[in-house]
Amino acid sequence: MKIGNFEIKGYAALAPMAGVADRACRELCIEFGAAYVVTEMVSSKGLTMHDRKSDKLMLLGEKEKPAAVQIFGCDPATMAEAAKKAAATGCDAIDINMGCPAPKIAGNGGGSALMKDPELAARVTEACAKAVELPVTVKIRAGWDENSINAVHMAKLQENAGAAAITVHGRTRKQMYAPPVDLDIIRRVKQAVSVPVIGNGDIVDALSAENMYKATGCDFIMVGRGALGAPWVFTQINEYFKSGIILPDPPIEERMETMIRHIEKLCEYKGDYVGMREARKHSGWYIKGVRGAAALRQEIGALENMEQLRAVADKVITAAHCE
Repeated sequence: MKIGNFEIKGYAALAPMAGVADRACRELCIEFGAAYVVTEMVSSKGLTMHDRKSDKLMLLGEKEKPAAVQIFGCDPATMAEAAKKAAATGCDAIDINMGCPAPKIAGNGGGSALMKDPELAARVTEACAKAVELPVTVKIRAGWDENSINAVHMAKLQENAGAAAITVHGRTRKQMYAPPVDLDIIRRVKQAVSVPVIGNGDIVDALSAENMYKATGCDFIMVGRGALGAPWVFTQINEYFKSGIILPDPPIEERMETMIRHIEKLCEYKGDYVGMREARKHSGWYIKGVRGAAALRQEIGALENMEQLRAVADKVITAAHCE
């Protein structure tokens, strides 16, 4: 798939999940075969006010190619200025978040709130597209609620405003992340526009990836929560599309080794204090569904150092071999 002047070679991207898809997570997913990554969403107001936290969210490593920086906001002028700052990071594209359902984002007019004002959303995209030479992409939802499924109308306006690609999460804002995913609305968007369309929503393995492609005709797919604690999902998707083989999940030893490497990266980039506290949620995802996981939840919730994490990994491996 080609977006603007760069090409994505592969089958699936890592979605820009706030508080999750940071540099450590992105690099690990690339290692396992993610063909494209997008940063956590960055506040346009924060960027224009020189907020250090916002600047850090845009930091891309040398391994992150191709990659987009995602920004959010609802003021065209502020978003255009933020796009310029994002472009200076060396990213390949600027992505605009028009789908985040979080109240603190949508409540201030950003994210999925733009689904309620397609004309304003188009002005935001047009301002950003005129401000930078990089391709500008957008991520939208099916609509605000079941009574306003307007993704097709939104997508057409976005294309006319200069969007180089459109990602569609097949849920409304009201649904948040609850089922079902509306694959038909993604299909209809694909039929309505000429720019690439990326399908997103409930892709958790090779077969759900195949279903997204077949049911919607989309050009590319984006994996979000399906990659949490399972970055090897990209290896599985890639292998299936290349050979038709469905790879099993890695052995428990490899899963725990991946978990430890992930948290080591977290601590390297964010420091031990922040890294280990964020490790608590990531570790919970890595051990989900394994024998003895429930008994380890409290221990994981109190992680403070790598020694404790390794002890948890050893217990998981031991429990698995007792089955």
